[in-house]
Amino acid sequence: IPLTTLPLFCKGKIENLNCTGTIRRRLLDLGLIKGTCIKALFKSPMGNPIAYEVRGTIIALRKEDSKLINIML
Repeated sequence: IPLTTLPLFCKGKIENLNCTGTIRRRLLDLGLIKGTCIKALFKSPMGNPIAYEVRGTIIALRKEDSKLINIML
């Protein structure tokens, strides 16, 4: 399922990235690789971006980027 559907305060594991090029490189550089645990922490008031905890670090991703990440609950 896409990362955008992960409820707040729930964890999932990254399955794969559905992107290529510079966006794929950026996501991989942030540590978003297969098998990594990710947790949704906060939503902005408008719902975009969403803050996620990855490897002990909090990162914010826009919905258009989060849609490219598939997770398993």
